[in-house]
Amino acid sequence: MAYLRLLQHRAPDGARSVIFAEGDSAHFLPGATSVRELALRAIAAGTNLAETARACGRGDPVDIAAALAAGRLLAPIDHPDPAHLLMTGTGLTHLGSAEGRDKMHQAAASGEKQTDSMRMFLEGLEGGKPAPGSAGQQPEWFYKGDGSQLVGPADPLEMPPFAQDGGEEPELAGIYIVGEDGTPWRLGLALANEFSDHVTERHNYLWLAHSKLRQAALGPELLLGAPPEHIEGTSRILRDGRSVWEKPFLSGEGHMSHSFANLEHHHFKYDLFRRPGDVHVHFFGTATLSFSDGVTPREGDMFEISAAPFTLPIANALIRGAARSVDVRML
Repeated sequence: MAYLRLLQHRAPDGARSVIFAEGDSAHFLPGATSVRELALRAIAAGTNLAETARACGRGDPVDIAAALAAGRLLAPIDHPDPAHLLMTGTGLTHLGSAEGRDKMHQAAASGEKQTDSMRMFLEGLEGGKPAPGSAGQQPEWFYKGDGSQLVGPADPLEMPPFAQDGGEEPELAGIYIVGEDGTPWRLGLALANEFSDHVTERHNYLWLAHSKLRQAALGPELLLGAPPEHIEGTSRILRDGRSVWEKPFLSGEGHMSHSFANLEHHHFKYDLFRRPGDVHVHFFGTATLSFSDGVTPREGDMFEISAAPFTLPIANALIRGAARSVDVRML
């Protein structure tokens, strides 16, 4: 099956455009400068993104792999005002996700006491996939930041100078826009690295919020339409060009304890997340972490994540931000 994808391109002169890809072919869309603008056009016309893209006609063909290698591809969604793009996520959503998290937190439990992580995971297994139209068990939820924290498919991921760790999280992200009437619309899915500080989280589960306030990266392709139930990919850490850790990962609803619809309900049930015009990037979680295997990423390492039906990888180098003082003054 040839999945449809949208990509955002920036030319050397700064001019932006949108690419429509189907199977192995791709072309520019005349008159389209951003996926957000195209989505708003589709909502206004009462149609979907694929039909709106086809209605643009066919521009010049483009080799998207070459465009990625040249550094011309952006994240597949953004907002001209980064404060109106919100990055959030849910954890303990995948069938294997409890093991690593439970290991991380079980030191805080005594005897046979069940950790909060395991209890939340089991509640998700029991009630995370309700019947259509029903609300199921609410998941763990976290905030990552606004659009200023979103990086592109080949940009570095910067851990703050105070971070204790910078670790990868290979997963899917749902991409949304809120219509003028407050209706959230899912545009599609993107491959993602939901970058986190697992050492900080391990120290105390109540520091989860701190550990998640980090950058995150999206792969270049926005996958349109109903996604496959089974998505299988590979997550690697490259050091000096050599793989020091590599593992397959599984995603898609067939491997999740929560349905996308349930995760979406428990995010958009809050009025503040239905502000017209806002863009949301919502990370759906993972069960595969190098941290769970005792790997410590180093500055200069490259996180590389790939998964079909996405045709392009996401590859981000790990860097550390410069130390800086923060002084709060009395006015």
